[in-house]
Amino acid sequence: MKEKNVFKAEFPSRSANEGFARAAVGAFVSQLDPTMDELGDIKTAVSEAVTNCIVHAYPDTYGSIRLKVRLSDDGEVEITVKDRGVGIEDVEKAMTPMFTTGGDDRSGMGFTIIESFMDSLRVKSVPGRGTAVTMKRRIASRR
Repeated sequence: MKEKNVFKAEFPSRSANEGFARAAVGAFVSQLDPTMDELGDIKTAVSEAVTNCIVHAYPDTYGSIRLKVRLSDDGEVEITVKDRGVGIEDVEKAMTPMFTTGGDDRSGMGFTIIESFMDSLRVKSVPGRGTAVTMKRRIASRR
């Protein structure tokens, strides 16, 4: 990816910051002139990834969430959401629809939603050390 622009942020895993992350990514990605649907898809994927950190990475405490957004000259958006939380024991199982460690009030659809809105999704995790979720989406050129 030939980087055109990059945005980085770090914030506490408080639920109020999910909206901040969603809005910040939306504003940053807007420079690629996405459609409203493309922008909505990206913002929804970011919401899911950040919410996963808030709910699952730091279940009994607050921690840090790192966000990195890279834009390329050819319209690709790469977003990485990282935490230093509890990690995921079995990534493949965690990515199965309806699987959750968040209790009865969680749907277990976070990764499925991200996959449906983005072109690619990669999840790396080390139990006890944290998780990195990297997602990509190409913005169609309308020129």
